[in-house]
This record gives sequence, structure tokens and C-alpha cells, in this order.
Amino acid sequence: MVAELAIAGLDGASTPLPVTVNSTLEERLAFTAAAESTYEQVFVRLCAGLPPVEGVSSRTETTTGPEGGNVSLYIHTPTAMPAPLPCIFHIHGGGMAILKASDPMYVRWRDELAAAGLVVVGVEFRNAAGALGNHPFPAGLDDCATGLAWVSEHARDLGISKLVVSGESGGGNLSLATAIRAVREGTIDRVAGVYALCPYISSAWAVKRPDLPSLYENDDYFIACDLMGVLASIYDPSGTHATDPLCWPLHASRDDLQGLPPHVISVNELDPLRDEGLAYYRMLATAGVDVVSRSVNGTCHAGDVLLRRALPEVYAATIHDIKGFADRL
Repeated sequence: MVAELAIAGLDGASTPLPVTVNSTLEERLAFTAAAESTYEQVFVRLCAGLPPVEGVSSRTETTTGPEGGNVSLYIHTPTAMPAPLPCIFHIHGGGMAILKASDPMYVRWRDELAAAGLVVVGVEFRNAAGALGNHPFPAGLDDCATGLAWVSEHARDLGISKLVVSGESGGGNLSLATAIRAVREGTIDRVAGVYALCPYISSAWAVKRPDLPSLYENDDYFIACDLMGVLASIYDPSGTHATDPLCWPLHASRDDLQGLPPHVISVNELDPLRDEGLAYYRMLATAGVDVVSRSVNGTCHAGDVLLRRALPEVYAATIHDIKGFADRL
């Protein structure tokens, strides 16, 4: 893992950021746009040389978002599909602020899930910054809800037997928030389960919480708390949603969690976000939700999603676990 990260210069401490949460919004947005480009280049390197995924076809559908804009949905299916299959509604990472579902890293992830015997739909939601910005909360969540509704309505045509919402990092946030929102809106029957990986949900990175020790132990292992704090400040620029569980699910009350479908919360041992994921797992269990926690030991933030070339067996184990979870529901 460390050798692979070294290729992108991410095997050591990062340099101090040129911005903080107290910089002007314009400065933070400019920095984030540059960071998006850098991460996209890194992810292309991490995928370089991998053989194509066989036995998968893909197409794009478009639906209309809540403000009249288009929401693209990238649909991946096994070419041999004898019966309806579970669907993974995938929400990509990037702190709800950067990256795209169309990036090669996420195209690969969806292809590999589809090759395992799943229908996979990736949603291209509006970001708070970068090329798909600048649209702060709740724009991205609105688009995820719109995409999920479209998939549910077209389940028969897509050959879908049940829907699982899943994503990593910022996508983990939006997966959990999408489920909470569906409970509030009375549409949770669309969702059979939620599989959240390394969810970015506390908004406690600029001012760390002592009850989340991984923020101290693992800060600057691949990702740093100062960067996460800046991304969070762009997602909710006014700070008015600081304790809104639709913005930051770790602030959910027990009542917010009642009625949720089965969940898996997967964390990475060497991730600053590890303990907020585990805290959310405990909150779900206390609320009576059918939930399992999973720790991918020895790995950095989203290492089991991003490091396919370096850690093929770890990557495959996570693909297998998502498939197994969907099949069991």
C-alpha cells in the first residue's frame, strides 16, 4: 500500500494547505478546484495498467433534477443476466465537493461490481466545488434522491430485484443521508439496504472531537483533517447545517434512525474517519437497526476501493462482501 501511494507522492506527510476554513470562500473554491484536478490525476495513475473488466455492458440515462438540471445515471450490467439482480446505487467519494462518477476510478469500481453479478447505477450529483460545483448542501443530496427515485421507478426495465445504496467517504455520507431522508419522506421501502464505506459524517475535522481518537491517530495518513475541514466548510458554507443529520449523519438522533433497513458500516483501520464510522454503527445498533460493522485492517482511507492494483485481494474481498450483503437481503 505504501509503495503504491509513493508513486503519487502520498506516502508521507502532506505540505500545509494554502487555505484554511477561515479563508474566503473564493479562496477555498479555487484551492478545491486545483485539488480536484490533482486527485483525478492520482486516481488515473492508480488505475494504470489494469486489464479491462470483461462481461459488462454500460449505458447512460438522464433524468431531470429538482431544479430542472440533468442528473446523469451510469448503468452497468452483466452481459449474461438470466434473472433480476440486486442493484447497487453507487454514490462516489470526494467529500461531496470534488470528483465525478465518470472518473475512471469509479467506472472501474462499477464495472467490477457488475462483473460480480450486480446491476450498478452511478449517480452524477452536483458537487459543492470543482467542475460540477458550486452547489452546496443540499444540492448533491437532492440529486441522489432524484436518481434513486428514477432507478426505483424503472426497476423492472433494469432487471433489478432490490436496491442497495452504497458509497465511500463523501459517498458514504450521502448514502446514509439518502436513507435518513427516505425515512422522513416515507419512501424507504425503495431501499433494501445501505452499505457505507469509510463514511465522512462528523464535520469534526477543523476542531477535532476527543471521542473520535482516529482523528488524532491517523491524521495525514493519505488524507488530512485540515483538507477535510476545508471541504466541509464548502459543503455547508454558512455552517447553519452543522448538526443537521441530512448534512452530517453522525448528528442523527435515535428517532432519525428508526425504520432504517439493514446497514453495513465498513471502515479502514488507518483512516482518520475510522471512529466516526464505528460511532455511527453503534448508534444504529442502539436504535435497533440490523447493522454489521467491518474493519479493513492495515489500510488507509478507502484503500480497499482505490488501490485495486496494489491490493487486489483486499479490493476483491470488499466487492465480495457488498455482493454477499445484497444477496442476503
